[in-house]
Amino acid sequence: MKRRTAFFALGTAAVAAAVTGGFLFLGDGGDPGASGRSGDLPPATATVVRTDLVQSKTVDGRLDFAQRRAVKSAVEGTVTVAASEGKTVTRGQALYELNDKPVTLLYGPVPMFREMKVGDRGSDVLQLERNLRDLGYGLYADTRYDKDTEAVVKQWQKSLNRDGTGRVGRGDVVFQPGPVKVVSADAALADQVGPDEPVLTIASTKPVVRAQLDQTDGPLTSRGTKVEVTLASGKTVAGRVDGTVRPEGPAAGDGAGATEGITVEVVLDGGVSAASGEDAKASVSVKFVSEAHKGVLAVPVEAVVALRGENGGYGLQVVRGATSKMVRVETGMTADGQIEVSGPDVREGLKVGVAKS
Repeated sequence: MKRRTAFFALGTAAVAAAVTGGFLFLGDGGDPGASGRSGDLPPATATVVRTDLVQSKTVDGRLDFAQRRAVKSAVEGTVTVAASEGKTVTRGQALYELNDKPVTLLYGPVPMFREMKVGDRGSDVLQLERNLRDLGYGLYADTRYDKDTEAVVKQWQKSLNRDGTGRVGRGDVVFQPGPVKVVSADAALADQVGPDEPVLTIASTKPVVRAQLDQTDGPLTSRGTKVEVTLASGKTVAGRVDGTVRPEGPAAGDGAGATEGITVEVVLDGGVSAASGEDAKASVSVKFVSEAHKGVLAVPVEAVVALRGENGGYGLQVVRGATSKMVRVETGMTADGQIEVSGPDVREGLKVGVAKS
């Protein structure tokens, strides 16, 4: 009967090496199949369990909204009603007021690039007419700005307390793809603004979480990487990486080195309802899941030992009563101090040796 010459457990270095894809085994186990007497029993034991192993990294993040962009004034004027931070603005509502007149949000991809009046044709005219139709004005939408369009525009202008000119000026409306969230008011009440000066910052109403990862975390930034987000209220919601975004200075992280990382934008499952009622200024916890093995056999990392001999490999010291036996195993993924093991002699519930803690 052969005796084990030594039993050295894997240390912290082994765990780190395993997580990064390599294994650094420090042990020197006996030959597989060899049995030991009671004097060869390990100082402690653990049980082979069937479990889910998940490699992950958790960092702080913050709740935000996607697609931030500035809204600039098209004309010169004085801000008479500033934008309301945090407000959701929909079709037909005012983003702010300039010279005591509302600047109205309408939906569409074509920006407001000219004054529209009778005789004009184009996709911007069609876009305007569709908005007026959807606001409840009886109008057939086409690409022609005709007398019927002018009449409807006058009705609409009257409802907005605007002069009924029948023309739509560049500073009268702002076209955006859909409803928007007012992130910040960049121009305060009574501020003078000129053409192309920012008045407010908006975003889509879709909640996202932004978090910063290290440059070495490149694989976690891949689009579609699964994420678990714990919100300020304690609620946990699932999400996925939508991509990376340009850091926003100090808001993207603390310290001078903040811009050295990668800022990731995470889309929450459930959309708007996922973050309803949450404090947008509070930090959240973001868990990035890089790999998961479901229902595998696992033991503490310290249970796996390097086998001596020309064949080498790795093994477990299986303990049965007052005797033990070394069995060969294949190792797999490591996570949270546990390592995946497999082999013909390994099954759930086995008692195996580990180093004394």
